[in-house]
Amino acid sequence: QVQLVESRGGLVQAGGSLRLSCAASEGTFSRDTMGWFRQAPGKEREFVADISWNGVVISYADFMKGRFTISRDNAKNTVYLQMNTMKPEDTAIYYCGAICTGTGCDYWGQGTQVTVSS
Repeated sequence: QVQLVESRGGLVQAGGSLRLSCAASEGTFSRDTMGWFRQAPGKEREFVADISWNGVVISYADFMKGRFTISRDNAKNTVYLQMNTMKPEDTAIYYCGAICTGTGCDYWGQGTQVTVSS
C-alpha cells in the first residue's frame, strides 16, 4: 500500500507563490510516474502535471501556461509542485498521486486546500 502525505496548502494572494510537497512511503517511488491533480468546488478533479520516474518526461495542463513547475527528488521520495503567479481560479484541493497517467493515479494523497484570494 502506497501512502502519500502532502504538505499543508494555505491562503495565497493573487500573484503570489506556493510550493506543495508530497512524501511517499513506497519503496518503488523512484520507478513511478508521480502527478498532481486538483478539484475546485463543484468541479471534477482535473490533471495539473505529472513527471516520469527519472524526471525526463513532464506534462502540464494547458491552463498553467508556464506558471507551475513539477519536480521530484527520488532520494527523498518526494515530489513537488511550485506554483507561481497564482490566480483565484487556482483555488482547489490539490491531490498528489502515484503511478499516474493523464486521467488519474492508482494511489492518492489526502489532498490539501489551496486558496487564492483576489
